[in-house]
Amino acid sequence: MKLTELFSGQWPGTILFDLDGTLVDSAPDLAVATDTMLQALGKASAGEAQVRTWVGNGAAVLVRRALAGRHDYEDDGQHDETVFERAMALFLEAYHSVNGHHATLFEGIETFLQAAHSQGCKLGVVTNKPAAFTDDLLERMGLAHWFDITVSGDTLPVKKPAPEPLFHALDALGGCREDALMVGDSITDISAAKNAGLPVVAVRYGYNHGGPVDGLGAEIVVDSLTELL
Repeated sequence: MKLTELFSGQWPGTILFDLDGTLVDSAPDLAVATDTMLQALGKASAGEAQVRTWVGNGAAVLVRRALAGRHDYEDDGQHDETVFERAMALFLEAYHSVNGHHATLFEGIETFLQAAHSQGCKLGVVTNKPAAFTDDLLERMGLAHWFDITVSGDTLPVKKPAPEPLFHALDALGGCREDALMVGDSITDISAAKNAGLPVVAVRYGYNHGGPVDGLGAEIVVDSLTELL
């Protein structure tokens, strides 16, 4: 399906993008930082394949999942906040040193952003990544110039799947909900879009906690954003 089919033959006026797993494959950086943290705590490394199933809900949740060794960390029953705080500090220090060093753009991203820009779309990023890393990653990956707003996981008191980050981005861009679109890779993005009343395109190549995004309610699911052109 072409993107214009969602908007009566027109391009959307505003497109909001998730960052990790949608625009940028940052899992290699996150895996290095996670394993550095785990090793400093005397724990076994998790490895990139496992870390890919843990990302998508922000750094704090990633660290908690890594400490628990599984996705459903809430059921771990052994949360020592002192250990978590130390782990979080170790992770952030490690990630600062590797942010964007091993990451790559997913196929078709530049092509799609160029097409959207040429159609006059207002473009923004809405991510659960902390602001300390968001802009640096966009700059390092050569993407910053496409976007007029970035909303990070700590920009507001709430983050995706709450709709407020999407509303905040739309307000900053001067966009309206009636012709806005969310693009993401996970149930978090799909839920945020639904909560905001926006249609959503989901990409299959992202990090959706190790599960498929097909069947989660996205209007369009693609293997590459170029399929929308």
